Amino acid sequence: MARIAGVDLPPNKRLVIALTYIFGIGHSLSKKILSDAGVNPDQKASELDDEDTTKIRKLIEEEHTVEGDLRKEVSFNVKRLMEIGSYRGFRHRRGLPVRGQRTHTNARTRKGPKRGAVAVRRKATAKT
Repeated sequence: MARIAGVDLPPNKRLVIALTYIFGIGHSLSKKILSDAGVNPDQKASELDDEDTTKIRKLIEEEHTVEGDLRKEVSFNVKRLMEIGSYRGFRHRRGLPVRGQRTHTNARTRKGPKRGAVAVRRKATAKT
C-alpha cells in the first residue's frame, strides 16, 4: 500500500483516481503529476513500485502544497477575512453562504437543519 503525503492510497483504484484522495490534488493535477513523474496513470495503486512512489512523493513535496499545510493556509485565510471585518469574513462568522448564493430558500448546507417556530404548550392541569 502506497503512502504519500500522509495518506494511504486505496490499492484497488487507478493511480489517477487514487491521488485525488490527497487533499489539494484534483483530477487534472493528478494527471499532471503522473505525466511529470513518468508513471502510467492507468495502473492500480497496489502495482506501484518503490521508485515510482518516491518520484511521485518528491514531485508533490517540492512543487505543491497539500494536506496539513494547505488546510492550515486556508484556515488562516478565513481567519484573516474575519479579523479585517470584510463582508466575506462576516458571512464565514455567521455560517452563511459566502459566494452570493440566495438564503431565503435553500442554503441548508451552510445554515444547518431548519429551525421551525416551536410553540410552547402548557399541559392542562389535571382535575383532582
